[in-house]
Amino acid sequence: MTTKKCVACGSSQVKKYGKVRGRQRFQCLYYGRTVQWVQRQLDAAPISSVPDLPQRIIAVTDTTFFGRGYGILVVRCPRLKKNVHVHELQLETPAEYHAARASLETQGFIIEAAVIDGKRGVLAVFPDIPVQFCQFHQIAIVRRYLTSRPKLPAGRELRAMALALPTIAEQTFTNLLAIWHKRWEQFLKERTYTPNSRRFQYTHRRIRSAYRSLKTNTPYLFTYQKYPHLHIPNTTNSIDGFFSKLKHLLNTHRGLTIHRRYKLIQEILGL
Repeated sequence: MTTKKCVACGSSQVKKYGKVRGRQRFQCLYYGRTVQWVQRQLDAAPISSVPDLPQRIIAVTDTTFFGRGYGILVVRCPRLKKNVHVHELQLETPAEYHAARASLETQGFIIEAAVIDGKRGVLAVFPDIPVQFCQFHQIAIVRRYLTSRPKLPAGRELRAMALALPTIAEQTFTNLLAIWHKRWEQFLKERTYTPNSRRFQYTHRRIRSAYRSLKTNTPYLFTYQKYPHLHIPNTTNSIDGFFSKLKHLLNTHRGLTIHRRYKLIQEILGL
């Protein structure tokens, strides 16, 4: 049985409060108001935000989802410590990031650099500015391939290099990765053949995938070191932390319509 909750405070301390045209009404015992009254106030309330003046920004971008088929894309400027853009989406695609960039530039913002989480195709949205690949997401990718406790020495060494990303220089990391690959080159070429067939697959596919990910993304993992004057963050943590806070607050108001939920999101994000 579903328990009725107040949409304002999330309290389950509500009581039946008559019917209107056959529809049951409820009153919150904390506020002394009906749930329908709270919903009307929420619908009528304006978004209390002060738009920022167009200026140069570092765009930290990321997307989060609230269930299947509904999410938001947020752009945050760490220097301003403010979110400068948000819009709803159904799928995370490069086109959505194009739309976010176009919206900001139409308002007069100049994006000096971007920090992305590595979503395929997003890099092409910012071909003319420095792009930093989130090191935290890169570590997570390597962990997904190798697990937190790799069994093989090659996997353990590669994971250790990935964990050192935030504290290492680009040239040092590039050299270490080259040395690792030379040491384990023959190991990575080992094949497992399908019985009674010429077909094969590489025996250590997951280690190969982890290496390929690091090798491919290395040019974008240390962008913040190449442009120290721009003060580019090396992760998207500033926006990921905001997502955790946002979902915690929205969890109190479960059951809202998409329109009301988006209104709350804009209010919480300060947009």
